[in-house]
Amino acid sequence: MHEQPFETITVQHVLDRAKVSRSTFYSHYSDKNDLFLSDVEDFWEMMSTALMRGGDTSNRVAPVQELFSHVADMREFIASMTGSEKVRDVMELGQGHFARAIDQRLAKMPAARHLSATRRSALAHSSAGSLFSLLNWWMHHGGSTTPAQMDALFHQTLWSGITPPAQRPSSTPNTAPRPAMPATRKPR
Repeated sequence: MHEQPFETITVQHVLDRAKVSRSTFYSHYSDKNDLFLSDVEDFWEMMSTALMRGGDTSNRVAPVQELFSHVADMREFIASMTGSEKVRDVMELGQGHFARAIDQRLAKMPAARHLSATRRSALAHSSAGSLFSLLNWWMHHGGSTTPAQMDALFHQTLWSGITPPAQRPSSTPNTAPRPAMPATRKPR
């Protein structure tokens, strides 16, 4: 997808590039779309669980800064996905992975233990939707705020919906910048 649109890539292109036989390819994947979605699934699983796998002990429920930094580094690839209309599939898979990971993370946090499993799951799914909405906004505004600022904004929003102000955990180190949203212009 870096070199040509997804629609023009054939299984033969994949076979030639990977130096594998057709039978080997089809023993693992049903078609090129299956291969693509398999790689996307692996990426989202790795990204959404990065905090848990890394033993992070902060009150962050999702690796927002890491995700936004990765997206910033992959703008060209993302543009090629947009051209191939693969973005919707990719984002839906990502949102599902992040919802599950956020739910798992919240279940282990003292500040969220008072939540019922149903409420926690609903909050995790709505938070994942919010995360991907923020990502979409950020991509369409040219990354006008830093990944760290988007991480702080996401976590401040999440925790404001879980705990009373006096009991809210600090989601980022005290030295983290507060999110600064760019001024919006009023239409004339």
